[in-house]
Amino acid sequence: MNNRYEYAKEIYSKIGIDTEAVLKKLADVSISLHCWQGDDVTGFDSREALSGGIQTTGNYPGKATTPQELMDDLDKAFSYMPGKKKLNLHASYAIFEDGEFADRDALEPKHFKKWVEFAKERNMGIDFNPTFFSHAMVKDNLTLSSPDENVRSFWVRHGIACIKIAEYFASETGVPCVINFWIPDGYKDIPADRYAPRARFKKSLDEILSVPYDKSKVYVTLESKVFGIGLESYTVGSAEFCLSYSDYKGITPLMDNGHYHPTEVVSDKIPSLLLFNEKIALHVTRAVRWDSDHVVTFDDETKEIAKEIVRCDALDRVFIALDYFDASINRIAAWVIGTRNLRKALLFAMLLPHYELRKAQDEADFTKLLALNEEYKLYPFADVWHEFCNREGVIADESWLDEIKEYENDVLLKR
Repeated sequence: MNNRYEYAKEIYSKIGIDTEAVLKKLADVSISLHCWQGDDVTGFDSREALSGGIQTTGNYPGKATTPQELMDDLDKAFSYMPGKKKLNLHASYAIFEDGEFADRDALEPKHFKKWVEFAKERNMGIDFNPTFFSHAMVKDNLTLSSPDENVRSFWVRHGIACIKIAEYFASETGVPCVINFWIPDGYKDIPADRYAPRARFKKSLDEILSVPYDKSKVYVTLESKVFGIGLESYTVGSAEFCLSYSDYKGITPLMDNGHYHPTEVVSDKIPSLLLFNEKIALHVTRAVRWDSDHVVTFDDETKEIAKEIVRCDALDRVFIALDYFDASINRIAAWVIGTRNLRKALLFAMLLPHYELRKAQDEADFTKLLALNEEYKLYPFADVWHEFCNREGVIADESWLDEIKEYENDVLLKR
C-alpha cells in the first residue's frame, strides 16, 4: 500500500467508509463486455451491411476481421480492466469450421464451442444476444412482429435456438447467462396500426419462451427502444411493451440508457424496477442527443446509475453490461475507457456515506444534503482507484494507452 492510499483510507474512515471492504466488494462486481465493439458489429456469420437501425461511424484502422483477431483484442483489453468480467456475445459471432454454415434459425451450441473454450480459460461467464438485424430475413424492418409468417417464424426459430445456446453457456462455464432480446422492428412514418405489430411480437415471444429452459441458469431479458434510424415514428418494442411483457412473463427487464427520450434517465428508473423485480439488467452506454452508443465516460449519469445500484444494496441484483461501438478511435482503447469508467463510477458510489445522506434527506436538511454531496466530490477517490488497480495487477494511470498504441503499431496496423 502506498502513502496516498493510506491517507485516503484515513479520510474515508472519518465518514464511516471502510475502503478495504469496498475494494474487496468492487473486485467481485461483474461487468459484461460486449464483443461487438471490436469489429464494428460485423460478426462472422455473414458479410451483409449493418441494418435494423444500427450504424457505426468511423474507419479507424485495425478492426478485428476473424475470431482469433477478436479474441486477441479482447485479451489485450482485459489486461487493463481490473475486477471481475463476463463476455457478451451476439449470435452473429458464431464460429463455423471446415466449410460448415448454419443460418440463424439453425444455430447450435457447437457453433460457439470456441467461445466457451475462450471463456473457461479466462474463468469468466458468457452473456448472449439473438441477432435480429443485418440479415436477409429482416423484411421491411420487421422480424418478430412481421405480418409475413415465413419471416416471423424464421426469427422465432432463431430465438429458440439462442435460448438453447444460452443454457449451454451457463452449463459449461458454471455462470448464469443473461440472454437479451432486442428487435429493431418499427416504421419510419406514422403507422396505420400500432396494435397488431405488438400483438405479433407478443405471440412470437410467447412461442420462444414456451420452450423449457433452466431458469436458474438462464435469465431472459427484454430490451426496449424509443426509436431507431429508419424507425423514427414507431418502435414495436417500446418501453411500455417491454416492461409489461417482462412483468406478464416473469422475465428480467433490461434498460439501455440510450433507449429513452433525452430528458429521461435510467438512474431514476432503477429503484422502481428493483421494487418489483428480483433482478434487473442494464446496458450502459452514452447517448449524445440520441441512441448514438458513444464510449462510456465518467459522467454524471454513469455515476448516478452506479449510485442507485449501491444505494439500493443491489450489486447482486443488477446485471451490468456495456453496449457501445465507436469506429472512429482505437477499438481496444474504447473498450478499456468505457469499462474502467463504469467501474470507477461503482467505486465512487461505494465510497459515499449513503446512510448519512439519506438521513439528511429524511430530516429535510436539504442544505446539508447538497453541501455534503458537493464536498464528497473532492475526496481522494482517485487514490483508492489507483490502489484497486495495483492490487488487481492492472496499470492504474494513463500509461496503459502507451501499451495499446504499441499494440496498434505492432498488430492492428498490419491487418
